[in-house]
Amino acid sequence: MASIFERLALVFRSKANKALDKYEDPRETLDYSYQKQLELLQNVRRGVADVATSRKRVELQATKLNSEVTRLQSAAQRALESNREDLAREALTRKAGLQTQLDELQAQHAQLQGEEEKLVRASSRLQAKVDAFRTRKETIKATYSAAEAQTRINEAFTGISEEMSDVGLAIQRAEDKTLQLQARASAVDELLESGALEDSSGMYRDDITRELDQLASDSTIESELAAMKAQLTGGPAARPEIAAPSDAQAAPSAEQAEQPNQGPQA
Repeated sequence: MASIFERLALVFRSKANKALDKYEDPRETLDYSYQKQLELLQNVRRGVADVATSRKRVELQATKLNSEVTRLQSAAQRALESNREDLAREALTRKAGLQTQLDELQAQHAQLQGEEEKLVRASSRLQAKVDAFRTRKETIKATYSAAEAQTRINEAFTGISEEMSDVGLAIQRAEDKTLQLQARASAVDELLESGALEDSSGMYRDDITRELDQLASDSTIESELAAMKAQLTGGPAARPEIAAPSDAQAAPSAEQAEQPNQGPQA
């Protein structure tokens, strides 16, 4: 069971690492690192200021104690000159206590001064590193931006980018639909011309249109027949007469009905 959980954890970490790598922007990472370095530098400088403040406070206390030691020394000297050995002894006793405190403050002052110097040197080194990192960061960001732009341009030219691929597919679909509509329109035109497909609305294939088409077809046949006869006889081709419409061949008029039938004319 442990091996299964380990494998699952490994798969999860690999998937998460791949997802993070996809959405990670090196420029943002560099800016974040630079911001953290600035915060660290600020903390070091704040530490230097705190140590310097403590050192100054110790210096003030030491100066005050030193003045008190000097005063007690003078007071003991005056008491001894006044034959007040007891007062002189008391002044010297207090002086000894203050001197012990003064020695401790001087040792503390020396320690704080050493710590302050170390922090100042560390702050200077860190400042130099931060400045160098900032320069390097800006160079890397500019190089990355230029490479990213060049990659997008190259992908646009080659058509392998996601945006250009979508545009290319849209153009291809539009061309395919256009060709399909053109082919359909051409096929319908051919069917209408051949008569295989009649208009259901009756606008173009009414009775008059069909009759005119029939007359044109008969005229063409008569013309071809006359041309063939002319070739056989060697004379000019006679122009065929188009028969009158069926309505003109209706019942004869009243005068024609009264005249006797004279037979066909020569």
